[in-house]
Amino acid sequence: MSDREGRGATSDDDLSLPRATVAKMIQELLPDDVTCAKETRDLVIECCVEFIHLLSSEANEICEKESKKTIAPEHIISALQSLGFQSFIPEVQDVLKDHRQLQKDREKKTSKFEQSGLTEEELLAQQQALFAQSRAKFESTGQPQ
Repeated sequence: MSDREGRGATSDDDLSLPRATVAKMIQELLPDDVTCAKETRDLVIECCVEFIHLLSSEANEICEKESKKTIAPEHIISALQSLGFQSFIPEVQDVLKDHRQLQKDREKKTSKFEQSGLTEEELLAQQQALFAQSRAKFESTGQPQ
């Protein structure tokens, strides 16, 4: 086993996108009477992977210039700008806005457990009492055994 394999590193050749997902996206975008050859789908996947690599490399450089260790959405937007993909920016910003709103909404939602204000043991005791109550009610209806 090589040193590279031992560390679990991947080369660019190992990077890809889920073929079924890409095929579905292509099919949704094409008219019903048009099909996409396997070689074409594979080429689209390679182009997507290359685009992601290019964008993430540029965003990483921007991130490093700012002495940051984590690529933020703003770094991606700056990378799109510097690579000449300005036309993508409005849609990316819309998706980012939607994503941030979803994150806020998720944070606001608390689980029933958290809302109850009870400990796990108290909830378990309540559950057992409800089961016992239900069992007693069922047995008192005189069901044949």
